[in-house]
Amino acid sequence: MRRAFVGIFAALLFAAALVGACGVLLESAWRAHAPVERYGAAPTVVTGPRSVAVKMKQLGDAPAEQSRPLTEPSRVPVAVADRLRDVPGVKGVVADVSFPVLLSSGRTVTGHGWESAALRPYLLSAGRAPRAADEVVLSRSAGVAVGATVQVQTNGTPRPYRVSGLVADGPGAAFFTPGTAAALYGHPGQADALAVIGDADENALRKAAPGLTVATGAARGDVENPAVAAAAPDILQMGASLGGVAVMTALVVVGGLIVLSVRERGREFAMLRAIGATPWQVRGQLVRETLKAGVPAALAGGALSLVLGAAMHGVMVCKGVLPDGFGLSLTPLPALAAVAITLLAAVGTALIASLRVSRIRPVEALGETAVESADLPRWRVITGVVFLVIGVNALGFSTASSGSAAIAAIGGLVMSLIVATAFLGPLLARYGSRILGGAAQAAAPVTGRLARHSAAAAALRAGSVITPVALAVAFAGTQLFAQTTLVQATTEQAAAGNRADQVVVSAGPGLPTDVAEAARRLPGVPAATPVNRTTVLMKVKELGDETLTSLPARGIGASADATLDPGVTSGSLRDLRGNTVALGSDVAGGLHVGSTARLWLGDGTRIDARVVAVYERGLGLGNVLLPHDLVAAHSSTGLDDHVLVRGKADLSSVTSAYTGVQAVDRDAYGASLSQEIRLQGFFNKVVVAAIGGFILIGVVTTLALATAARRRELRLLRLVGTTRRQVLRMLHLEAGIVLGTGIVIGVAIAAVTLMTFAFAVRGLPLPTISPVACATVLLAVAGSGAAAIVVPARLMLRRRTS
Repeated sequence: MRRAFVGIFAALLFAAALVGACGVLLESAWRAHAPVERYGAAPTVVTGPRSVAVKMKQLGDAPAEQSRPLTEPSRVPVAVADRLRDVPGVKGVVADVSFPVLLSSGRTVTGHGWESAALRPYLLSAGRAPRAADEVVLSRSAGVAVGATVQVQTNGTPRPYRVSGLVADGPGAAFFTPGTAAALYGHPGQADALAVIGDADENALRKAAPGLTVATGAARGDVENPAVAAAAPDILQMGASLGGVAVMTALVVVGGLIVLSVRERGREFAMLRAIGATPWQVRGQLVRETLKAGVPAALAGGALSLVLGAAMHGVMVCKGVLPDGFGLSLTPLPALAAVAITLLAAVGTALIASLRVSRIRPVEALGETAVESADLPRWRVITGVVFLVIGVNALGFSTASSGSAAIAAIGGLVMSLIVATAFLGPLLARYGSRILGGAAQAAAPVTGRLARHSAAAAALRAGSVITPVALAVAFAGTQLFAQTTLVQATTEQAAAGNRADQVVVSAGPGLPTDVAEAARRLPGVPAATPVNRTTVLMKVKELGDETLTSLPARGIGASADATLDPGVTSGSLRDLRGNTVALGSDVAGGLHVGSTARLWLGDGTRIDARVVAVYERGLGLGNVLLPHDLVAAHSSTGLDDHVLVRGKADLSSVTSAYTGVQAVDRDAYGASLSQEIRLQGFFNKVVVAAIGGFILIGVVTTLALATAARRRELRLLRLVGTTRRQVLRMLHLEAGIVLGTGIVIGVAIAAVTLMTFAFAVRGLPLPTISPVACATVLLAVAGSGAAAIVVPARLMLRRRTS
């Protein structure tokens, strides 16, 4: 343990830092609320439901309630404001509306009625409030003067407005008269929220607005920006998944180090048993020594985890993985949890590692350490086979399934195979020494034979080394290339499903709804289909259970069959109108054409839609296709995401009539979509950098400790006449055998996993692998591993053998 102290300390420190950093993400998601900005002067905000809660059937259990947040504002009737004003303590109620406004400068701001200016509050720094229908108040940062005329685009062609006043800088806003704002909002008699000013009782407000949500405190921010609350469940899931992988990785890496340290001190423990030490005395000594390294490492790692977690949060916000306003929560809880988990892992692995040396009979103790046992304990073989069977079952399920259920099984497949490798490592090491050792002996008969016999004789030590090497290759390969495979599959489906010759896009918040009609009227344009992206909630069957799932959806307009080819397997997109839906085959489950699918639109409106088509390209075109008008009526802006145009007519007469609108060819649009998908996979790179780095540190530490433990063996080789050069060559070849075995196992696990994943998302077992990234991973593992073996050996061999 003395030699292993530094290695175990480093491994536990990084394990605590990684687990705590995952805890920071989890806590941030658990406490996530968008910042309160516009509603700062309103203690209470009344809005529609912010989530959907439904009881779901569970296989073998009673139905359980599941809830998912909404991605769009849930509107509230303005008439409710009259009932709220009658509540004692209410001084005023503002019906707040919000809609995107694109200025002629290309800047996007949010439009409101002038009454909403009092909620932040915004203060006039020049001019006056708007009084006429063609007047607007802008932020001073807009760079215009009072009295100037600006072109303002909402959901139509730009219109001129005179600037009647300016407010102090803050979140970009444009204020109109209440009547103008209501008209531009486009939903008569409704508002995004009712902001209540005064000190009214919250329960009284709930009674006055039954069925609506009364938000106070930090929850008001979620009314302003639903994106933060909508992202929280996904971040919770990602953080929990990353934390679980971090804990499993820590167990494998730290466990291997402790097992090696116990084996290194086998003679010492044998002597203790021979002179009468009880098994629990031996175990207690090992646990105490582990805690000497573990306690300071866990405390330092816990403190470091807060810094690492904050850094991961900052990078994810910068790259758009987390939405704007997704705050960082830093409390001692993640650090304390990391300390507790790390110490439990260290003590648990120390107890398991001490079982054999502490239970051996005193008479057999000294003889047991002379030669390493060639047989594995039966419990270890059985446990390894069990995890191998679990992995094979996960492989079979993933191959027979598709979509999210198959993808969810991938993580279990990787971890089960890695755990099986940890238990069966010595057996795999023996097979590796036979195959790769034979090649080494053929290349160098003398030193190769020494390397082969050394690797085979110390299979237990080699097994402890193989596991982290295989873990490093399998984990990095799976995380990196699963994402590239997903990007390739999504891009292929999107390209195959796009039959348009041109795509009209916007540099602003979206396209006005009349752009598609204007393009359709041009000569040489046989079809122009507006597309509106949204998110819907739907019951999806996974592994026999029902899950309330957020699904990407699109509202598509007229002539969709001419501009889109989603790979319809039954039904027709021509029937997509009114209260109907087309479903991707991955989420359709037992639904078919003519069935009724229950959906919740982006604002929480429930619909029972008739299925008119089932299609294959859900990954590239969205899992759900709905009529355009249905989606537009229940979206926050009503603007289109893009317009698909068939024909190569000149669209400049249409695009020039709007601000920030342009037409691109299908290849340019596909390239921008591919880049967007790649940015969404940034989280995988964060995971590989964090956990992959920790695994690599574990690989180096484990190999260095294993090499240092061979001081007596190397000294004996020198005493019997082996030259220093021969010993180093033997170590090089042995490193090739052991590292090669670990790399082959890791590549095999990654290959099986990636082919299964590719079959689930592409229908073909052909993952997308970057040769450069693959070579980088293999060289990083092999190079660092070889250095961790050769460098300590060179230092030991510099000393003279007496």
